[in-house]
Amino acid sequence: MVEILFFKIFCSIPSSLWNGLIICALLAIFFAYAAFNISFGFYLRAFCSKPICEKLIALTFDDGPHQENTARVLDVLKQYDVKATFFVIGEHVAENENIVRRIHSEGHQTGNHSFSHKNYFPFFGAQKMAADMLQCEEVIGKATEYQTKWFRPPFGVTNPNVAKAVKMRGYRVAGWSIRSLDTVKSNREKVVRRVVSRLRPGAVVLLHDRLHETPCILEEIIRQAMEKGYGFVTVEQLFENV
Repeated sequence: MVEILFFKIFCSIPSSLWNGLIICALLAIFFAYAAFNISFGFYLRAFCSKPICEKLIALTFDDGPHQENTARVLDVLKQYDVKATFFVIGEHVAENENIVRRIHSEGHQTGNHSFSHKNYFPFFGAQKMAADMLQCEEVIGKATEYQTKWFRPPFGVTNPNVAKAVKMRGYRVAGWSIRSLDTVKSNREKVVRRVVSRLRPGAVVLLHDRLHETPCILEEIIRQAMEKGYGFVTVEQLFENV
């Protein structure tokens, strides 16, 4: 009887209403896709890759600094004379100023990844987002006397408020073209294979320096990329003239 009742209700809905519901559902899917795909560039321009012939790539790290693991990442980068970009969380900077100073002293770039990196950061108002960005900017400046103008949104999520906040702070936004999935893949070899198989000139690789496995993954990526003839630059260097 319940099935029959639902079928009658379903059949009684006018086709014009169904069309409206379908359009609303498609719009919701589109806006969600635009928000969660930073390379789509719907809400703001994000620098995710650069069409170049020279075999250069940018290695980037999110969510640090981590006292132990970021230091090990820096050791690997120093060993291979590779420069990279670290998108740091302000709260972590305040706890690990020595690591941030080392990042700068060894010639790497620091970018803003928000101060709080709250799970609900994408739902902040534009003013609150801008204040959060400024707070991160200030702790980076306190540790290094460096003022970054590159921002990577937490989780890579963009929306109208993120776009407004970025404009208010005068940032350029960095995305990525190769997501390593190092936070979800437990197998080190799979992460390396995923990244190396997707390498292209002008690519931006996303890794996370807070993870224990990252230094080993990084060393293998660098080794295999070098074997393929790739060199490494910071995000700022890659998009210097764009």
